[in-house]
Amino acid sequence: MTASPTAERVASRPRLRTAVILITAVIVAVAVNAAIAAVAIAAGAPSTYGPLTLPAYGLFTTLGVAAGWAGWVLVHRRARDPRRTLRVLVPVLTVLSFVPDALLLAFGFIPGTTTSAVVALMLMHVVVVAVAVPASALAMRMPARTV
Repeated sequence: MTASPTAERVASRPRLRTAVILITAVIVAVAVNAAIAAVAIAAGAPSTYGPLTLPAYGLFTTLGVAAGWAGWVLVHRRARDPRRTLRVLVPVLTVLSFVPDALLLAFGFIPGTTTSAVVALMLMHVVVVAVAVPASALAMRMPARTV
């Protein structure tokens, strides 16, 4: 038996809603990260510094929001107490995300690395988390059914 066209449209609404929420989150996070990159460049980071260019931080911001959503869904499906698990996991993963930046500052393996550039990259991680967490919580919430 096949679902009716109306049933298929109703079933696709939560997916569309989730996609709109996550795409909006990416747009907001990229916009805030663009401002952070501009401030870092004004503070002395080279304007040609790869990680502070839109293609780089745009891609990694998008991947961060997507990975956050995937993790959010996984935790909600598998954890006994998803809220408690996320209360621990989100801060731990946020701090761990600073490790590559700290190594970058220590070893300067990307030419043009400055302290202001690395601080900006770390702030960008915080922005992704600060945008992705509420977006994921909102996307996970099921809207009231209207049929």
